[in-house]
Amino acid sequence: MSVDWAAVYRSSYQELVRYLYRRVWDVERAQDLAQETFVRAIEHDPDNPRAWLFRVATNLARDESRSVLRRRKHLTLLKGEAETRRVEPEFVEEVEHRERSARVRTALETLSERDREVLQLWDAGLDYEAIAAQTGLARKSIGTTLARARQRLADAYRALEEGNVALG
Repeated sequence: MSVDWAAVYRSSYQELVRYLYRRVWDVERAQDLAQETFVRAIEHDPDNPRAWLFRVATNLARDESRSVLRRRKHLTLLKGEAETRRVEPEFVEEVEHRERSARVRTALETLSERDREVLQLWDAGLDYEAIAAQTGLARKSIGTTLARARQRLADAYRALEEGNVALG
């Protein structure tokens, strides 16, 4: 049975981009990775195309994260002094938004890979069946795993807001 990749693309692309965005925190890069996922998909005929796409996307996002970390370390060495900007209301809002986003990212990074992946797959719109297929967890345990992961994320975020943990 051949996969209708056009139909899969139409039904999955936006969710895949949203999932990848939560992994790489850059919309354009998430879109690029989603496209790369579909490029790789054309050569395959998996039984469950949607789950296969998210598995490939997860692997691409992991590779991307490793590359970003290497680039950041390099840029940190090259970076001299921080750029200064005038303090305008829009700038203050932007800074506050960035700080909240940084706390969310940092809180997510404190979670185990399994918790982070389950939360991100759920956020991308996958159902329990697809999450189970992607993660290898039993379908029956997905609800409990999600509830616990959400609680750990909320606790980690709260700790960051209260200043109990420094932003990295």
